[in-house]
Amino acid sequence: MPEGEKPQIYVDLMRFKPDGITPNAWATKAGVSRTVWADMRRHGNPSRRTLEKLLTAAGSSLAEFEALRIGAPALAEGRATGLHDVRPGWGGPQLPPLPLLATAIAGEWGEGIELTELAEGKIVDRLPRPPSLANDPDAYAITIVGDSMWPRFRPGRRVAISPKAPVAIGDDVLVKLKSGTNAPAVRVMVKELVRKSGSGIELRQFKPDSAFHVPADEVVAIEKVMGELI
Repeated sequence: MPEGEKPQIYVDLMRFKPDGITPNAWATKAGVSRTVWADMRRHGNPSRRTLEKLLTAAGSSLAEFEALRIGAPALAEGRATGLHDVRPGWGGPQLPPLPLLATAIAGEWGEGIELTELAEGKIVDRLPRPPSLANDPDAYAITIVGDSMWPRFRPGRRVAISPKAPVAIGDDVLVKLKSGTNAPAVRVMVKELVRKSGSGIELRQFKPDSAFHVPADEVVAIEKVMGELI
């Protein structure tokens, strides 16, 4: 996303802002913390609970917000607005479901750096596929099982992962790490990408707030977290 440009979901949400108050005042009125609000303005990945708080404070609802997004002018122009884009006039076949892969807490990477186990061969559910992932056959979903990325991602929430999407500094990513040859699952981290270099990558988590380095020879893949499935 170009510097200074707001995520489309934030732009759409501003259409519901109550008159006579600033966006920050609206967030305060809704009980949304400064950290969560600033994160949403930058990354455009609010949780369902955050959206519900803001829309309730504006006298609206999540259903009304989603209905507006489907009918927004941006969609008529064929532009993407997020995970739940729906293009008017589409008459093709229903999109294949998005596989939800099994995840479990898998200890730590060093001190206080949370790890997750991803069972790539174990599909625990199949979820509606967002149209934005229609052309990514390898996309999948996982359940957040730890709280290291709180408040950005709440434990128990489901997020979409795209191996195909380009990854940039500042993105939320799922990093696959080297595992033993007989390991039943892949060790992964869901973190924010801070920096990439020839020696490896720097990642950040939020609880506890920590930035750390992962050597290049430990990294198998870096895949983009597309956002929460709401």
